[in-house]
Amino acid sequence: MTRMTQKEKEQFMADLHVGVLGINRADLGPLTVPIWYNYEPGGELQFITGRQSAKGRLLDVGIRVTLCAQTEDPPYKYVSVEGAIVSITPQDGEILPMAKRYLGEELGTAYAEQSNEADSVVVQVQPDHWLAVDYGKAEAD
Repeated sequence: MTRMTQKEKEQFMADLHVGVLGINRADLGPLTVPIWYNYEPGGELQFITGRQSAKGRLLDVGIRVTLCAQTEDPPYKYVSVEGAIVSITPQDGEILPMAKRYLGEELGTAYAEQSNEADSVVVQVQPDHWLAVDYGKAEAD
């Protein structure tokens, strides 16, 4: 059995992973791009992007997106969440904690200082559909 409990899924998403965001496009296949994200169990998923980036231009409140995060080493695990975008707001200092989360104090500060904050937005997604696998559980059977 490789299923994860809801608590396990939420904790996995709260851990540090680079996610892959999927956004539908009308004339092509879905756009899939790696992103940094934040998630607290029971809350909304959050990421920051440039409003004029390829993904930023596709985003709007109400559309559904998918985010998948995975481990890189066996036994593999992944969690995929789907949900609607509930807000898109101008980025106001949120890039620094996100950069520190992924790059550490020194590199995160340097990254945030050189980023183009004026064009960035914070996107909030309400997860409502979860898929997950933990292949480590299969080894325990």
